Amino acid sequence: MILDEVQRLPGLFAELRGLIDAGRRQGKANGRFLLLGSASIELIRQSSESLAGRIAFLELGGLHPLELGAGAQDLLWIRGGFPGSVLAATDQGSFEWRRQFIRTSLERDIPQLGPRVPAETLRRFWTMLAHGQGSLLNAAELGRALGVDGKTVGRYLDLLVDLLLVRRLPPLHANVGKRLVRSPKVLVRDSGLVHVLLGLGDGDAVLGHSVAGASWEGFVIESLLAVAPSDCVGWFYRTAAGAEIDLVLEWSPQRRWAIEIKRSLNPRLSKGVHLARADLQPERMVVVTPTPAGYPLADGVEVVGLAELAGQLLQAG
Repeated sequence: MILDEVQRLPGLFAELRGLIDAGRRQGKANGRFLLLGSASIELIRQSSESLAGRIAFLELGGLHPLELGAGAQDLLWIRGGFPGSVLAATDQGSFEWRRQFIRTSLERDIPQLGPRVPAETLRRFWTMLAHGQGSLLNAAELGRALGVDGKTVGRYLDLLVDLLLVRRLPPLHANVGKRLVRSPKVLVRDSGLVHVLLGLGDGDAVLGHSVAGASWEGFVIESLLAVAPSDCVGWFYRTAAGAEIDLVLEWSPQRRWAIEIKRSLNPRLSKGVHLARADLQPERMVVVTPTPAGYPLADGVEVVGLAELAGQLLQAG
């Protein structure tokens, strides 16, 4: 049985518990109920309490390059991973689908799931995050722009993170004897939503905007984390001295992939990347570009296309 929009009826979980237990006594196997709906901390808390030992959670993100093929990579980046957007017949149809998604989220879905936040205020906040895509969180600066305090900014951010619309990418606190940045990076998770929040209707508009590089970086990060094994954790690395890696995939302190993300087809690594590589001593150092095929860049450094790296990561386990 498939039950959709379960966040609208949280009392359902207690009823399901009785049905599941009765079914177990009759020898019925797991997998009888598939519950779908928007993420919510409160919803997960209630379901965990009511269905402890009877439920497993699966986070479903947008479509990624392995699902649509490498040939659709640019379309997926520009339009984002929501099926209604990326599969639209025209750029205009895709843009309108995303515009309506944002409006519906702000005016209907979010008010049902969290404390009441004025829709226009939350839209401004979401748009500010899109403008600063991939930048370090500065709650005080965001608060001044919105006319609210830092705690309120934190509450707005928690809400968007909870709804899987925004990602807080944490910094890696490696024991390298360096002064490390401690603020997380903040990314709007769907690149198509970044573009519609900034009014960018097609690929030419995106490529002509200053957000293009940061948008590509966020798209790559989401695509790789979507296929990463469950025991693999994503971080970024930055020190006060300027050493920096865009994404560090870590299975253990002894097994790390350091990933630098470049929109250019002829990437060059900065001094900060080399310093970070020396600090972390990763198992693998990769530069992800839009190229379809990889090639060696320097000693121990390789350029790899996004779809190729995603396929390798899926098998890395």
